[in-house]
Amino acid sequence: MDKLRNVAIIAHVDHGKTTLVDEMLKQSGVYRDNQEVVERVMDSGDLERERGITIMAKNTAVWYGDTKINIVDTPGHADFGGEVERILKMVNGVILLVDAAEGPMPQTRFVLSRALELGHRVIVVVNKIDRPDQRIHEVVDEVLELLMDLDATDEQLDSPMLFCSGRQGTASYSPEVIGTDLKPLFETILEYIPAPEMDETAPFQMLVSSIDYNEYVGRIAIGRIERGAIRQNQEIEVCNYHDPGAPTMKAKAVSLYQFDGLNRVPVTEASAGNIIAMSGIGDITIGDTICARGAAEPLPFVQISAPTMEMTFTVNDSPFAGQEGKFVTSRQIRERLMRETLKDVSLRVSDVENSTDSFRVAGRGEMSLSILIETMRREGYEFQVSPPRVLYQEIDGQLCEPMERVVVDVPSDAMGSVMEKLGARKGEFIEMTPVGARMKLEFLVPSRGLFGYRNEFLTDTKGEGILASVFERYEPYRGDITRRGTGSLIAFETGEAVAYGLWNAQDRGALFITPGTKVYAGMIIGVCPKAEDVPVNVCRTKHLTNTRASGSDEALRLIPPRQMSLEQCLEFLADDELLEVTPKNLRLRKSILDHGLRMKTLMRNR
Repeated sequence: MDKLRNVAIIAHVDHGKTTLVDEMLKQSGVYRDNQEVVERVMDSGDLERERGITIMAKNTAVWYGDTKINIVDTPGHADFGGEVERILKMVNGVILLVDAAEGPMPQTRFVLSRALELGHRVIVVVNKIDRPDQRIHEVVDEVLELLMDLDATDEQLDSPMLFCSGRQGTASYSPEVIGTDLKPLFETILEYIPAPEMDETAPFQMLVSSIDYNEYVGRIAIGRIERGAIRQNQEIEVCNYHDPGAPTMKAKAVSLYQFDGLNRVPVTEASAGNIIAMSGIGDITIGDTICARGAAEPLPFVQISAPTMEMTFTVNDSPFAGQEGKFVTSRQIRERLMRETLKDVSLRVSDVENSTDSFRVAGRGEMSLSILIETMRREGYEFQVSPPRVLYQEIDGQLCEPMERVVVDVPSDAMGSVMEKLGARKGEFIEMTPVGARMKLEFLVPSRGLFGYRNEFLTDTKGEGILASVFERYEPYRGDITRRGTGSLIAFETGEAVAYGLWNAQDRGALFITPGTKVYAGMIIGVCPKAEDVPVNVCRTKHLTNTRASGSDEALRLIPPRQMSLEQCLEFLADDELLEVTPKNLRLRKSILDHGLRMKTLMRNR
C-alpha cells in the first residue's frame, strides 16, 4: 500500500485544475510520443468543453516511478458542490489550487472547509504564476488567513506550498524560481500525502462515492475500498448508513475496473486502498456501502446539502408544441429527469400535486439547472420551464431564505454602482480589499436577489467584472425585492414576423427576433424599458395601393436583435412567464397566452 496515493484537486472555478491534470498526465508518460493530445482532456462532455468548466468529477491515475497516484479532478462551480463533497471521501489528501492573481474565492473557501473537516492533508499550489497581474506574496498571505479562518490544525497550517504554471507544466518550491517540470509536485504528493491505511484481511467494504451510467451495463459504482479485497463475480450485499432498518440488497460483482491514465482497465481482483469501478448492481446509489456477503456494515456518509432552488418542468403546450423535439411526452420527460438523479446527488425531482404534466426539479443553483436544461435540449427533449424559485425553510418558527456569499472583483470606478445595486437587492456589505487598480468586495446576498443580476453586473462593469457566489447559510427572510424593472413586448397574433412589423415595434423596446421568425400570440419578442407589458403586432405588413408600391419607401432600418443565451432567458423570466425549450429554439412566452384572459387575470390579482 506504500506504493499508492489518492488525491483530489480542488479549487474555485477557472483556477486551472483540469489544465494542471493535463500536464500531470503528459509528464507521467500516459501518452505515446506520437499521440495526438486534446487540451483539457478530462472535460469529456461537450458542454464542459464549450463553457470551459468541469461539471462531473473525473477519475484518472498516473504513475510516478513505481507509485500509482489516483487523481480526482473536481468541479469548481458552487452549483456542483454535491460532486465535491462526496469525492473527498475517496481520497487521503487534496491539492488546493489558487489563482496567483485572483487569490482565494468563495468556492475555494467552500471546498477547503470540507477537506479540513475530514482531516485531509492539504498541498497548497499557487497556480498561473506566469500571469502578468500575479500577486503571489499577497495570495500566499490570503491563503494562510483563510486556513486560520477555517480553524485548520497546526499540521494543516504548516501545509507545503508550491508555485506552478499549469499551462507550461512547471512547479517550484519558491516563487522567485521558475521550475522546469512538475517533479516538485509529484515529490511533494509522495512525501506529504499519506498512503491509505487499510486492513486487507478484514471482510470487503467499500463506500460508493460516485456513479457512472452506461447503456449496456447500467449503473457503475465508483469508490475506494476501505478494507479487505474483492474478486470478480464475488457475492456481495449492499446497505446504507442513513437507512439502517432496510433489508440489504444481494448482488454479484460482475466486472471490476481500475483507473490507469485515461482508461478503465478490467481487473479480476482489487484490494484495500484502491479506487475502483464495479458494475452488476442494479439500484446502487451514492452513499451505499458494498460489503462482503454476510458482513454488512454500512459506512457513515456526509449527507449532501439540501437544494436551495427549484424550477417547474412541464410538457410543452405552446402552439408550436411537438414540431421540433423528439421526446415530448410527460412520461419521457419524467424518465429523463429520474435518470439524471442517478448521477447527480444534489438534484431532487418530485411530481407537482394535481398535475400529471409537471415536475418540480430542485438543485444547488441556476448553473446546475441550466446545464441540465441544455443537456436535455441537445438530446432532443422539448419542454417548458418556470422561472427559478428559492426554497424557504422554517427555522425556530421563522421563515428563512438561502443566503449567498458573493465576491466581486471590479474596476474601482464601477464600485459605486455594484454596491448600490446589491444594496437594493438586500445585500449586506462585509468587506473591501484593494487589488491593484481594482477592488475586491464581499457581500452576503439573498439567493433570490441574484436572479437577473449577472447581466446588469456585466453592463455596469463594462464586461470587466468577475462575480462569484457560494451558498453560505439560511437567514431570516429579508423582505421583498423588486425582481425586474422592465416589461415584455408580446406578439399579438400568430404568424411570421416581417420587417415592417418589427420596424414599428422597435420604437417600443429592444427586440429578440429577426424577420422570418415564426411567432404565436402570447410569445415574448422583446423587452420594454417601462415596467409594463406591451402587445405588438410584428406580423403586420404594409398596406399597398396603386400609388404606393412595396419598394417605393426607403429600406427599413432594423436594429440588430439581442441574442439571448439560456442563462439570460432564465434570468429574464418574470413570475407569469415561461421558457419554451426545444432542440432548435428557446422561446420566451407568457404562461397565459390569450391576451383577453391575461388581462382579466391581471385585474383580478390587483
